[in-house]
Amino acid sequence: MLARVQSCAVLGIEAFPVAIEIDHSPGMNNVRMVGLPDAAVKESQDRVFTALRNSGFRFPHGRLVVSLAPADMRKEGSALDLPIAVGVLAASNQLSGLRLAEYALVGELALDGSIRPVAGALAMAILARNEHLRGIILPWQNAEEAGVVQGLEVIPANSLQDVAGFLTGESAITPFRTDVERLFTDARLHAPDFSEVKGQAHVKRALTVAAAGAHNVLMVGPPGTGKTMLAMRLPGILPGMTFEEALETTRIYSVAPMMQRKSSLMVQRPFRSPHHTSTTVSIAGGGQGQMANPGEVSLAHNGVLFLDELPEFNRAALEVLRQPLEEGMVHIRRANYSVTFPSRFMLVVAMNPCPCGCRTDPRRTCRCSLGEVQRYMGKISGPLLDRIDIHVDVPPLSFEELTDARPSGPSTLEVRAQVQAARDRQRARHNGQAVCNAHLDTKAMRAHCVMTEGARKLLEAALERMGLSARAYDKVLRVARTLADLEGAATLAETHLAEAIQYRSLDLEAP
Repeated sequence: MLARVQSCAVLGIEAFPVAIEIDHSPGMNNVRMVGLPDAAVKESQDRVFTALRNSGFRFPHGRLVVSLAPADMRKEGSALDLPIAVGVLAASNQLSGLRLAEYALVGELALDGSIRPVAGALAMAILARNEHLRGIILPWQNAEEAGVVQGLEVIPANSLQDVAGFLTGESAITPFRTDVERLFTDARLHAPDFSEVKGQAHVKRALTVAAAGAHNVLMVGPPGTGKTMLAMRLPGILPGMTFEEALETTRIYSVAPMMQRKSSLMVQRPFRSPHHTSTTVSIAGGGQGQMANPGEVSLAHNGVLFLDELPEFNRAALEVLRQPLEEGMVHIRRANYSVTFPSRFMLVVAMNPCPCGCRTDPRRTCRCSLGEVQRYMGKISGPLLDRIDIHVDVPPLSFEELTDARPSGPSTLEVRAQVQAARDRQRARHNGQAVCNAHLDTKAMRAHCVMTEGARKLLEAALERMGLSARAYDKVLRVARTLADLEGAATLAETHLAEAIQYRSLDLEAP
């Protein structure tokens, strides 16, 4: 007898349909699996055989042919265990009245017949809805993640017996629905406060500007001046995630099963801070096989990627940042697969002014020679610095600033309100589309970065003195546009250009 079961597999962050066809016929006991299965899929026959036996079913005698379609795409992972087991039961007439055509099935089987969670549940649920299926049957641990998809029955299952009973109509399982509104309501309860950072008013101003326009930031200062504390509080002042942003970010984390998440839906903007020993693959993504893992640039999508001690990173790992910073995505091509991960993030980097860190500290003596400082700064390529909009110095704090018990500056809620107002003005300029100033193209810049005559002369003088590149010139205009949005101004004035130019301190000063 021939049975057909619907399932899914994942490529990158996208899922594709897999039709599992199982034919049972008399003959010598033999199981043959075709359709480019990897080792984990081939091993499923042992898990399926034992799970069927321990669940009160029997593994049929005779010849079994398991076909995984499309046959020209490699199938990886253990998510096909459950549909293969159900297909075997259907092909051997152990189940009747099945509703297999209405549901997709995914899940890894344990030897006792229980179902274990799989990666990529959200992408699979979206695919099942797009394929106009009634629902998807999956492990109960994945139900909350898949339950955010509207218009689809998400059926959580604990065991193979539960699935068999549901498909035959002998038992009922209530579809799971995730309370998305509650997740968004709780998202802002534990954000660290901006006012907890002592002093550094000008740095907080620079981060406010960066958040308002999604600009990249470089902080330079001695150790212990608050660079990391400030960076960790940046996600809290960013506008709240929209449902579409949360869904796209969750799809990335869904295919990275080792990532720990506070909730099934990523409703808080991610903050990623990889160690400076991170490899190129861990930053950009990739790995062996078709289940390529997203890198840090993708895990920070719609959030913040913080690189502390920037010159200590591997040069090659830093250079892979160029493509995602420009395009908002990273393309990973290997010999046997090609995937694209979204990677639109705010880059925040911090570094010392010299190898010993004391060059700009008036209370300590720098031991570094000019050559050592130049080599240290030279570890960061000019093209990468060009892609960072805002450079800001972070000086040491005074005793009075450190011992002041009062809140230092505005709170996270107050700053977020300013940022949200500026983002709303940007959205209104683009007919409701979420286009931040940091991502304006040339045509949009000509339309929205109109300067007064005094601002034009100031920018011309700065270009001649600082020798800015064309990309740096665009960065100055985009930052000035954000400064104007924070004030609600339609035209770029001299004050906006002056502040935007002073944020290019590394272009002005040489070590």
